Amino acid sequence: MTLASNLRESKAVYAVAGAGDFAVEKIREVPGQVDRYREQVRGTVDRYRGEVSRYQQRVDAKDLPGAAVAYATHFGTRAVEFIDELAERGKKVVNRQAVEVAEITETDAKPVPKARAQRSNGAARQTRSTTKK
Repeated sequence: MTLASNLRESKAVYAVAGAGDFAVEKIREVPGQVDRYREQVRGTVDRYRGEVSRYQQRVDAKDLPGAAVAYATHFGTRAVEFIDELAERGKKVVNRQAVEVAEITETDAKPVPKARAQRSNGAARQTRSTTKK
């Protein structure tokens, strides 16, 4: 197998391409979200300041290990799903780019004119040697 075919079949390559595409999409959304969330955060912070003391009294230390395992398991599952989603997205990006490159290559590939194709180095030497005589 060639390097290109190995890369085309690599889930990691697709995941990286998908992550790049996803990052670009999300970065374009940032300016509008910053303004919208700024006001929400201010209101939420004020509301939760009063509730923190209530929650501190309800937490039991013996429940923390079980909660940590549940969170870690959930995070691991979501991470695998997210990588699979990025790989699928990357596969689409790579295939879309491959089609565009193929189209550009096909339009740029021009047939060599007959006159140029027929003239070889030997023919060029022959014409030079006959013109010297």
